[in-house]
Amino acid sequence: MEFTVALAQIRPKLGCLSDNLAIIEASVTQAIESGADLVIFPELSLTGYFLKDLVPEVALRIDSPEIAKLRVLSRRISIAVGFVEESADYRFFNSAIYLEDGEIRHRHRKVYLPTYGLFDEQRYLACGDRFRAFDTRFGRFGMLVCEDMWHLSASYTLAMDGATTILCLSSSPGRGVASDDGLGSAQAWQRLTSTTAMFLSCRVLFCNRVGYEDGVNFWGGSEIVRPGGDSTVRAKLLEEELITARVDDGELRRERIFAPLLRDENLELTIRELRRIEEERRSAHV
Repeated sequence: MEFTVALAQIRPKLGCLSDNLAIIEASVTQAIESGADLVIFPELSLTGYFLKDLVPEVALRIDSPEIAKLRVLSRRISIAVGFVEESADYRFFNSAIYLEDGEIRHRHRKVYLPTYGLFDEQRYLACGDRFRAFDTRFGRFGMLVCEDMWHLSASYTLAMDGATTILCLSSSPGRGVASDDGLGSAQAWQRLTSTTAMFLSCRVLFCNRVGYEDGVNFWGGSEIVRPGGDSTVRAKLLEEELITARVDDGELRRERIFAPLLRDENLELTIRELRRIEEERRSAHV
């Protein structure tokens, strides 16, 4: 199966739901005009990132009018988008949803909330508790939100659940200087997405935002990574941009024939050893 992916590297406005929804609608139109079948937006693209005490003000129920509008848009193109979700018991999650054919096909609540350096998510948000692959008209996908991807077990779990494509919605700030005088965070993410794609023989669709919030700059660099780890296309640093690329299952098939790592993966062994480690840790704390 062949399909065209668009990554919408946008500049959300902090706390401005209506403005950000308008930006997303415009990007959806642009993606459709470019021939895309799927468009992916960054983490918290409906709200901005450094929300802090604004979290309850911008949180949306899954049945909100804003989400309903996205469902309508998804009748024309599949959409992955990030927002603050309010649950029925009044908890707030850094969530991402995948919409297709007018329906929400999947919801992922960010599991790993960073609380180091610039980040303080766990003070304002609740943690998700699962990683699940899901079926789309383009095959079986998995979805992660930013920090989730830095925990290898997250991508591994999705791959073991049959995902051949991993979507990562991100709001990654620019940090550090690389050995080549480039941006340290950009280089680190490029290594991560490449390594994940290579060792799990899957595509990685990474969409990061741009713009400033509270003096922090988000660096962009969204990219589509082939199953072998090479980048098909990469967006510019620091600039708003919509990039597209055609992907096909032939590339995935060739990579899995060339390097049958998933075929040889011993899931039973992994589960057995993890249970042993868990039991030993529990015994050590008795």
